[in-house]
Amino acid sequence: MNLMPKILCVDDDPLNLRLLEAFLSPRGYAPVMAANGMEALEKIREGRIDVVLLDVMMPKMDGFEVCRRIKADERYRTIPVVMITGHSAREKRIMGIEAGAEDFISKPFDAMEVLARIGMLLRVKKLNGQLDAAYHNITSLIAFGEGLTAAFDPLRFDLKANVMNIFRRFIARSPEMTESPRVVLVGMREPDGSCTMHRYWHSGTDLAVAPVEAGILCFPSLPVGDSGIAFFNQADLGDPIRERLTSILSDLGITPTNLACHLGDNISMYALNYGRQVSRYDAEVLNSVVNQTLFLKSLSLQVKETEDAFAYTVFALARASEANDDDTGNHISRVGEYCALLARQLGMPETFVETIRLQSSMHDVGKIHTPPAILKKPGKLDPEEFEIIKQHTVQGATIIGDHVRLTLAKSIALSHHERFDGTGYPYGLKGDRIPIEGRIMALADHYDALRNPRVYKPALGHETTMRIITEGDGRTFPRHFDPQVLAGFMEISGRFAEIYDGFSTSA
Repeated sequence: MNLMPKILCVDDDPLNLRLLEAFLSPRGYAPVMAANGMEALEKIREGRIDVVLLDVMMPKMDGFEVCRRIKADERYRTIPVVMITGHSAREKRIMGIEAGAEDFISKPFDAMEVLARIGMLLRVKKLNGQLDAAYHNITSLIAFGEGLTAAFDPLRFDLKANVMNIFRRFIARSPEMTESPRVVLVGMREPDGSCTMHRYWHSGTDLAVAPVEAGILCFPSLPVGDSGIAFFNQADLGDPIRERLTSILSDLGITPTNLACHLGDNISMYALNYGRQVSRYDAEVLNSVVNQTLFLKSLSLQVKETEDAFAYTVFALARASEANDDDTGNHISRVGEYCALLARQLGMPETFVETIRLQSSMHDVGKIHTPPAILKKPGKLDPEEFEIIKQHTVQGATIIGDHVRLTLAKSIALSHHERFDGTGYPYGLKGDRIPIEGRIMALADHYDALRNPRVYKPALGHETTMRIITEGDGRTFPRHFDPQVLAGFMEISGRFAEIYDGFSTSA
C-alpha cells in the first residue's frame, strides 16, 4: 500500500499555508491545511497524519498547547511535530521541547530545510511504526500462546479450528490497524496428500473464510531458502518471488502490495497487504505461528496415541476378568455405553461421561481371583460361595490400585454392588454414601445381567427387565437404586434396549 505521506500544515497566515503547499505537493506529499489549533486537532481526528508543521504564534490556542494535546493523546502521540517559529529565544525552544515537539524551524523558513526535516522525521516515524508493530506482534503472540496453552485440549485438538482462531486475532479489523495484514491464505496438506487452501479476511465484525481453488499456491517451488520464509514490498520490482506470486494471486483477484509468507511441508501461509512496509520480521512471525500450530498438532497426536494405548490396556484387563465367564465379551462394552448414557442424562460433565464410559469396563476385574467353578456354577450359590463372590469388589479395587487416572475405575469396582437402601456389599453403604459412579453402574450392570443369558438363567427381554427394575420381583426392588438414577433410566430406557441389541447383533 503506497500512500502519499500526509503533512498537516497549521498556520493562521494563509500566505504561509499556500507557500508550504506549493513546495510540498510537487515532492510527493499530501498537504492538509488548518488555520488554527482547533481545526488542526479536528484534522488529526479525521484521519491519518504523518507529520505536523505547527506555527507557534496563533490566536485562541498557540502551537505549544496544540502540541501538548497531540502528545497527550495515546492515539496521536507518535506523530512527529515540527514547530515553526519566528522566535529564536532559548526559553521558547525549551517550551516546545516540554510540549513534546520533535524539531524546530525558524521563520522565514527555507524550502529545502523543511523538506529535509520532513524526510528525516518520516524515516524516524517509519522506524517507530515498525517498532510498535513488532511490539504489538510480540505481545499478541505471547497473549495468544498463553490463551492457546490454557485452552489446549489435546484429545479434541482441531487444526483447522486452531488456524481460524489464530487469524481472528492476526488479520486487520479496521483500516488503522496497519501492523496487520488484510488477507491471509492458508494451504494445508491433507492426510491423502492433496492440498486445500482457504482465504481468511474480516467481513464486518467477524472473520470470513472461503475455500480457494489455487493448488499451485499450496506448496509452490520458490527460492525461499532453508528458512522457508519470504517477503516483498511493492518496490521490490525485480524480486523473482514477487513476480511469481503476483502472477498467481492475480488469478484469484488479489493484487498484492506487500506480502510475507511461510512455505512448509504441511502448511503454507501468506499474509497480504499490510498497511506498511513488511520485513523479514513479519515472515518470522508467520513462521512462529506455523511452528506453534504444528507443535500443538504433534502434541495432540502423541497424547491421543497414549490415550488409545491406555484405553486398550483398560479393555485388555477387563477382558481378562471375563475369561472364566460365559459372556461373549460384549458385557463390558455395553455397560460402558449404559453408564455414559445415564451420566449424560443426569447432567454430569462430559469428562465424567467419557471417563465412566471407559473405566466402568473394569468393574468386575476382581473376578480374576474368583474360582472358575463358582463363576460357572449352574445352580444357586451356597452362603460360603456367595461370600467368595462378594470379595471380587475389594479384590478389584486392589488390582486397580491407587493411580490417579484410575480413581473412578477403583471406585466403581468397589461400590457397584452397593444398594441405595443399604442392603448391598461389600460395606452395606446407603444412599449418598455410595459414590455417584457406583450408583450409576449398579443400575447399568443389573440391567445387562438380567438381559444376558447365564448358565443359571435364561436371557430376559427388555420389557420384562424394565418391570423387574421398576416394580421388583422379590429379589430386585426399586429401592435398591438411587431414585434419580432410576428416574433417568426410565426416561431413556429405550436407548438401553438399542445398545443391548446393537452389541448383541455385532457379537
